[in-house]
Amino acid sequence: MQEPFVEMLRGDTNTLGRAIEVFDAVKQDPSRVQEVFDLYFQPDQWVRLRSSNVLRRLWREDPTWVEPFIARWIDEVSGIDQPSVQWTFAQIVHECSQFFDQGQMARSLQIVKGYLQNSDDWIVLNTSINTLAGAAKDDASLRAYLLPKLQKLSTHPKKSVASRAKKSLQMLRA
Repeated sequence: MQEPFVEMLRGDTNTLGRAIEVFDAVKQDPSRVQEVFDLYFQPDQWVRLRSSNVLRRLWREDPTWVEPFIARWIDEVSGIDQPSVQWTFAQIVHECSQFFDQGQMARSLQIVKGYLQNSDDWIVLNTSINTLAGAAKDDASLRAYLLPKLQKLSTHPKKSVASRAKKSLQMLRA
């Protein structure tokens, strides 16, 4: 009998726990991606954090494993009020945009704009800046929206956020 992933991803805070074991198990049996995805709906925030880590590794290994979950990620997961879920969502939008249809991409960018506006987590801010700036290179209206936000964030007290905002400003103004 296979050990349930939820059990494997519980444990001490601030560690990956057994996330690598879960990743390896799913690589051996990609039909278990659904089991990892369903962990987003667990009450344990550490299980959700570790499932994000596993899913991020999976799409980097083979994005087609994650592709069937994009609509649910947009509709159900993007609204979870947890920084690790939000920064993972922003990364997916950036790294897997070729798997999004036009409507999914537009909705996803709106969600990431909300993260940029409402989050105070430095990782969420950095991944949101990266995702939006990448998309704004080819979208004049997104660029017009983003430039003043980046200008404000360029003075953020967290150095990594300020630096990312400044670099993105330079890229978009070039």
